[in-house]
Amino acid sequence: MSMVQTIVPVTHDLGGFQVRRAIPSPMRTMVGPFVFIDQFGPAHLAIGEGMDVRPHPHINLATVTWLFQGAIDHRDSLGTFSTIRPGTVNLMTAGRGIVHSERSPQAERDGGAAMYGMQTWLALPDGREEIEPAFEAVSDLPVIEDTCVKARVIMGELWGKRAPTTTYAGTIYAEMDLGPAGAIPIEADADERAVMLVGGDGSLDGQPLELYSLVVLKPGVPRPRKVTSGGNAG
Repeated sequence: MSMVQTIVPVTHDLGGFQVRRAIPSPMRTMVGPFVFIDQFGPAHLAIGEGMDVRPHPHINLATVTWLFQGAIDHRDSLGTFSTIRPGTVNLMTAGRGIVHSERSPQAERDGGAAMYGMQTWLALPDGREEIEPAFEAVSDLPVIEDTCVKARVIMGELWGKRAPTTTYAGTIYAEMDLGPAGAIPIEADADERAVMLVGGDGSLDGQPLELYSLVVLKPGVPRPRKVTSGGNAG
């Protein structure tokens, strides 16, 4: 058995789209440095509507925003303005404190905003919780491609490719797209690792993956696990 547990997220309906929170949960409070794992969408909002997260504070952690579709305008108390789009990871290090807002750009509202992506929160290591706040948007991310498989490394190192995104602890974060009959190995060299199917059909070592559920993998399995697509999977 490759799985330790499967965590079914708690779903919150925010009016035009759903947010699914897998962690924290009564079953598990974190995986590696990840202490919050939220998945939202896919959805297309009505024309004129959009995301409107008003300015709010964060402290002692870092947030990572990754989109599959759509766009989000980020503003923060450092004076940063950045439009988050697919293919660019936004890392906001709160450290001793930062305030930010997240809103759909006007062009997105005018056409009916798309909402589909992930937001994860990372714990900062002991003794570094109150470092200076910072923000970075990184687009130059390594891509690994093979037949029916495409993987983009968002943070950390995977299969010899390292993302330039800042990391504060050992972190592996990647988006994997599998075409029909595509398969990809999941190496067993991390103490804690998890996968989430966010679209299509897929299985792990022959066991079906449930859409949007977080599957925590068993450490130390002596052979690579394999994620296989039953159609198009991500």
